Amino acid sequence: MYVMHNSEYPLSCFALFENGPCLIADANFDVLMVKLKGFFQNAKANKIESRGTRYQYCDFLVKVGTVTMGPSARGISVEVEYCPCVIPNDCWNLLMEFMQSFMGNHTPGIPSIFGNKHDSIYSPGDTMAQYMELFNKIRKQQQVPVAGIR
Repeated sequence: MYVMHNSEYPLSCFALFENGPCLIADANFDVLMVKLKGFFQNAKANKIESRGTRYQYCDFLVKVGTVTMGPSARGISVEVEYCPCVIPNDCWNLLMEFMQSFMGNHTPGIPSIFGNKHDSIYSPGDTMAQYMELFNKIRKQQQVPVAGIR
């Protein structure tokens, strides 16, 4: 289980399970987890976060962040939201066009979270699942052995 926080939802705490549900609780969920430390261990060495800047351009919200793991930067995150739309498939083409305007050919494809949520309403848990997917990719990159240079 991964416990995550999002500055857009400061009174909420998100608990995500590997390929499973997302539990949304109030911010005191961390206190409960400390009391359950006999059952769940906190992996501080794996703490990963994305911090950055939030921009608003018309109806679009763009967050650009640096992903850090411990003291070192590991990557960049770009989150784009089209605020008037709550069903991602209804506005995905518009999001793609907007992202291509500043990301060029680095624009990502449709997130895997939408594979089984074709006409569902987007929720904060969906955002957290996408961050979890990004963080897992970054963690796996760190585990790849690097060849020595002579």
